[in-house]
Amino acid sequence: MPASDYDSACLPDILPLYYRRLFPFSQYYRWLNYGGVQKNYFQNREFSFTLKDDIYVRYQSFTTQNELEKEMQKMNPYKIDIGAIYSHRPNQHNTVKSGTFQALEKELVFDIDMTDYDDVRSCCSAAEICPKCWTLMTIAIRVLDRALRDDFGFQHLLWVYSGRRGVHCWVCDEAARKLSVAARSAVAEYLSLIKGGDDTMKKVVLSDPIHPFIRESLVVVERYFPLYALQDQDILGRKESVDKVLALTPEDILFTTCSRANS
Repeated sequence: MPASDYDSACLPDILPLYYRRLFPFSQYYRWLNYGGVQKNYFQNREFSFTLKDDIYVRYQSFTTQNELEKEMQKMNPYKIDIGAIYSHRPNQHNTVKSGTFQALEKELVFDIDMTDYDDVRSCCSAAEICPKCWTLMTIAIRVLDRALRDDFGFQHLLWVYSGRRGVHCWVCDEAARKLSVAARSAVAEYLSLIKGGDDTMKKVVLSDPIHPFIRESLVVVERYFPLYALQDQDILGRKESVDKVLALTPEDILFTTCSRANS
């Protein structure tokens, strides 16, 4: 039996114990209640549970930590999704006037998945991961953490393991929680360098002069590049890898390098 299937088979026996003895309900409630300064903040938060056999239950909401604790111990969810703060209690969304049930706030969340880095790792691909892969997560965390703090001024960042093959960053500042959809898209666009789909060879195009965000990110990347790229991933060790690197390198840089070598 594959490890993933074995783990899933054990969940019905393990989850009740986990939710009864190990789940950090107190810390969980303190975080999502944000000190209780804003009335009904926790009560109007949506929780979604994924139960056994992929049964998905939306619009769960709770008045107190004790109420949340009892329901989770009763349902033993395989997965918990933390949703937005709504204008009304989510579990009463069918009882309010049509059009008045609206999302008001939500943390700014970034999802970094290892599968997004298949172009720059040779050790694994798709859902496979190994210790070498996790250097990429370290680099991504340091780059994103610096940008969110220094470029946007956010202070309250929560980094968590996604539970599978990546990490999540929850930006919890009040200003971040109140961002509009357009503003969230603008932040994401600012932090995005990859353009194009699977058929695009050069997905990163750098301008001259280089953007300050990219310049600061390169300072982080340069510390890891020799060990990660040249040794662990051995990007110049095989002809196919060299060809791939050359295909990604701008022609003017190659021409200048060759000219100097021949002079």
